Amino acid sequence: MKIDFLTLFPEMFHGVLNESILRKAQEKEAVTFNVINFREYSSNKHQNVDDYPYGGGAGMVLTPQPIFDAVEDIRKQHNSEPKVILVCPQGERFTQAKAEQLAREDHLLFVCGHYEGYDERIREHLVTDEISIGDFVLTGGELASMVITDSIVRLLPGVLGNEDSPILDSYSSGLLEHPHYTRPADFRGLKVPEVLLSGNHKLIAEWREEQSLKRTFERRPDLLEKYPLTEKQKAIIKKWQNGN
Repeated sequence: MKIDFLTLFPEMFHGVLNESILRKAQEKEAVTFNVINFREYSSNKHQNVDDYPYGGGAGMVLTPQPIFDAVEDIRKQHNSEPKVILVCPQGERFTQAKAEQLAREDHLLFVCGHYEGYDERIREHLVTDEISIGDFVLTGGELASMVITDSIVRLLPGVLGNEDSPILDSYSSGLLEHPHYTRPADFRGLKVPEVLLSGNHKLIAEWREEQSLKRTFERRPDLLEKYPLTEKQKAIIKKWQNGN
C-alpha cells in the first residue's frame, strides 16, 4: 500500500510514522509513506496557500490551486487513482468497518488542512472520502490522519505477525473485546479466572464470547442494536437486563 499525506507541517509525521507498528510495516514492505508539503505547489510568489473567505467571516480558507496541483502530480507520478481522503469534523465517522474497507485499497492520499476550512471545490471535485475521528475539532488534519493510518496499516497482511490479532480486536467482530490476563495467576490476591487456567479450549472460547457480550452490554449497548444476536445471546442479555 502507498499512503501520501498532504500537509503544511510535515515534521509532525516523522516520529509517528517511524515508530512501533508503522515502522515495522515499512520494514516488511507492506506500506510506503510519503509526506508532502503542499505549500511547495503554490503558484503564488509568496507561496501562500490560504486567503480570506468570500462573503466575509473569521479565519482563512485553504485555496484550491496548491491542493489540486499536488493531487494531480501524485496521480501522475504513481499512475494511479488514489482514494483522496479529507479529514475534517464534517466527515463520515471513522469506524473499524471503514478501516477494514480502506485497508483493501492500494493507494490512499490524505489531505490535512488547517485554518478555518477548505475551499468547497476541493470537497466537490477532488475528494473521494471525508472522514472524522469524532465530534470535536482539532487544529488541523495531521493528528486525525495519523490515527486513521495506524488503524488501517495494522490490518495489512503480515504486519502484526499474528493474523488473528486484528480479527479479534474490539469492533472487528461487532462486539467489544473480552478481558485479557497474563502471569502471575495470583497478583496480590487478585486471581485470574479459573476457566482460563483450565486448558479446556471450548470452555475458554465460550467464556470469552460471553465476556465480550457482557462488556458490550455494559459499555456500548448501542452496538448490540445492529449485532446479529443468537437466541442464546438474547437469553443471556435478558437475564442481565433483569439484574441476574
